[in-house]
Amino acid sequence: MAQENVSVNGSRRLTPQEIADILRERIRTGELRTGDRLPTQAELAEEFGVERGTVRQALRALQEDGLLSNVSKGSPPRIAEPAPAREEPQPTMVGLAPRLVDAFAQDRVRIDAVCLTAESLMLALSEPVRHIHEGRRRPESVEVRLLLPSRSITLAFPVPVEGRDGTGDPVHERWLTQRNAQARVLRHNLLALRATHGIDVHVSFRALPFTPPVKLYLLNGEEALIGYYMLTRREEEWEDRTLQMYDALGSQSLLFSFAGRAGQRDRAFVEESRKWFDALWDTITTDLTLS
Repeated sequence: MAQENVSVNGSRRLTPQEIADILRERIRTGELRTGDRLPTQAELAEEFGVERGTVRQALRALQEDGLLSNVSKGSPPRIAEPAPAREEPQPTMVGLAPRLVDAFAQDRVRIDAVCLTAESLMLALSEPVRHIHEGRRRPESVEVRLLLPSRSITLAFPVPVEGRDGTGDPVHERWLTQRNAQARVLRHNLLALRATHGIDVHVSFRALPFTPPVKLYLLNGEEALIGYYMLTRREEEWEDRTLQMYDALGSQSLLFSFAGRAGQRDRAFVEESRKWFDALWDTITTDLTLS
């Protein structure tokens, strides 16, 4: 055992991450509420039997997670207001990552998603994965279930502006290539946590027989994030041609948050969303092959 992790009496000292996790749990359970002041660094150091520097590292980690405000020398920090993403809709690429970071604070992480491609989820998951590699998160298990449109259906979007001419659809081929590549990267990044951190990880996909008009993310059965796919006309270079298409820019979709702790209405929305997802998963969807 490293010398700096052993106290004078021989017992193991808490690490900054362990102290941060204890304080995070007090915030989660309501023992510490929004606006409450924490004890001073000296008081926390005495409570946990560590040096003040260890406490400062723990407080900085909580501040980076958006849980504390006013973290400065000589002034006890306060419990911060909830993240804005809980109150006001934000674009997917802004609002999703911090919600996933919070979800990964639990021992058993469960992420269910319905979307057109895995792009937004793939990119947003890089944040909690980074926290795991930095030692700021350490769930026991992670399960991700993803519903994506089947390769064999006629998509409502993206579609060529001039329509399909029956001789092949490069817009569909572009979407399929991106769907498969992004899902592979997502799966690889998560499964790698098994080897690097011994986390029990499961990633599975099912194919939808329709084009989802909205994107939905269910986080640990406690929060639902939903956003509408807004269609726009755009062009993109693909292989040796310029594609004119009607497409949805999913990363710009505003996410609306419904949290079970926010009241009966939100709890009902989360529960019905979970039932809807499970019904799709267990009935009309099929095995999805990333090829």
